[in-house]
Amino acid sequence: MSADESTGTGAAPLAVAVVGPTATGKSDLGLALAERLGGEVVNADAMQLYRGMDIGTAKLSVAERRGIAHHQLDVLDVGEDASVARYQLEGRRDLADIAARGGRGVVVGGSGLYVRALLDKLEFPGIDADVRARLEERAERHGTRHLHDELARLDPAAAIAIGPANTRRIVRALEVIEITGRPYTANLPEQVYVVPAVQIGLDCDRPVLDERVAQRVTRMWEQGLVEEVLGLLLQGMGRTAARAVGYAEVIAMIRGEGDDQTARAAIVANTRRLARKQMTWFGRDPRVHWLDSRDPDVLVRALDVVAAADRGESPAPTTRRTLGS
Repeated sequence: MSADESTGTGAAPLAVAVVGPTATGKSDLGLALAERLGGEVVNADAMQLYRGMDIGTAKLSVAERRGIAHHQLDVLDVGEDASVARYQLEGRRDLADIAARGGRGVVVGGSGLYVRALLDKLEFPGIDADVRARLEERAERHGTRHLHDELARLDPAAAIAIGPANTRRIVRALEVIEITGRPYTANLPEQVYVVPAVQIGLDCDRPVLDERVAQRVTRMWEQGLVEEVLGLLLQGMGRTAARAVGYAEVIAMIRGEGDDQTARAAIVANTRRLARKQMTWFGRDPRVHWLDSRDPDVLVRALDVVAAADRGESPAPTTRRTLGS
């Protein structure tokens, strides 16, 4: 399908983003949309960037991708720290290349900051290794709460958004404040598309999602999640990869902190918590058109949303349930 055929305007077709909480079926819908729209998938799940992190991230296998090209999968070693800035640069290049080939970029994933960095106006301040090292040393010496108190004084909104236990994000926020002389929140993404897009959110009721999460964890265990983690540890997992939900809990078990059942229960609980956070993030964006992931006609409805957006029309409004209900 050419760009002209997709939009009727001669412009490159809108990117399609499939977003929402984990375990709602984003990968399957994104793949189906790419097949129907002549598209290619661009991953927006931060942990699926890593080679070898397959079972714990529910990454589609090569066979499951049905010949559809996938980008930003398996691009990092597990010892590397993922960079949103690098992802933005490389992901936008992928989308531009897809459009140049006359295809449609289909962005799929639940990592909210990565989706925003790819599609929206978001500039990244530089880094200062000396400043970061000093802040990390202070966190080590005085504790993360000490740095969080400082962030609360310098940028109260950032302190509210970043929990007091998230050392990495607190250090980054204070680093940005020192480098730029501006609040960290001044650098957060704006809801202004740099890459023209239409966003489709997948949602479902809390009890349904909770059951899906439990079933997914059972499947991961049966598929060999523990063995996968053991192999990755031998490769030298970096800080970012080792903190991923599903991996951190298994690593704790391997180190003797609890047994099999404890680890599985922790993964279920932390995955459910992650889903709530994802819904909070995407739920704040009025541009997302929400669909019920259980609807047997969800693909048809998604295609209708894309067609309306291609025509420059606003899709019919939908009511989003909250995962807290």
